[in-house]
Amino acid sequence: MEIESERAARLLDAEAKAVELFAEVERRGLIAAGQREQAVSDHIRDLANELFGVDRFWHKRIVRSGPNTLQPYRENPPDRVIEADDIAFCDFGPIFAGWEADFGRTFVLGDDPVKHRLRDDLPIVFEAGRRFFHEQPDVTGEQLFAHVRTLAEQAGWEYGGPHAGHLVGEFPHERIAGDQVEHYIAPGSTQPMRRTDRTGRRCHWILEIHLVDRARGFGGFHEQLLDLGPPR
Repeated sequence: MEIESERAARLLDAEAKAVELFAEVERRGLIAAGQREQAVSDHIRDLANELFGVDRFWHKRIVRSGPNTLQPYRENPPDRVIEADDIAFCDFGPIFAGWEADFGRTFVLGDDPVKHRLRDDLPIVFEAGRRFFHEQPDVTGEQLFAHVRTLAEQAGWEYGGPHAGHLVGEFPHERIAGDQVEHYIAPGSTQPMRRTDRTGRRCHWILEIHLVDRARGFGGFHEQLLDLGPPR
């Protein structure tokens, strides 16, 4: 069995490649007005293959813009043309050399100050949630979810999804079934998050932040590793 330090290093390396991928997405201006969401998703898929040889994603590829950004992961809103003043987010799960990344980022195309504020608040709420996790050694998924919702409300937003993250690991990591709430950062997830799985390996977690402004009809998304790497 691979030792824990090697598992952690591989997960961190997968995330570093996802960071590089989306930096290149932004540099190339792939998220642009006039593009359909599905076409942008396909361009990012092809870029991941070009840069890293990625040919598999462990969950559906998501690019959402405008009102579609209000929808949580499990929904499948109709493909939409990105507009000039839109907010858009990506949620991708590329597999790098057999290791899963799960990465989400938000982009603002225009000058709308509220959309810019929401985008800028996403990493702030993420880091506050991450600090809470590091400061609470016995924290459960249920407790962290409640704290993330509070953080969202304090920042002036609504939390947009039914959970705030999940387990992650080697591909394929233990399949997340709809009724296995302990695999999520969600209400009803009452086991300590710092635990081992059925094979004795340490559980690693993704934290995701979905902030929405329903009155204005848009939201944003930010996602990456929770428990690996130092809190900031």
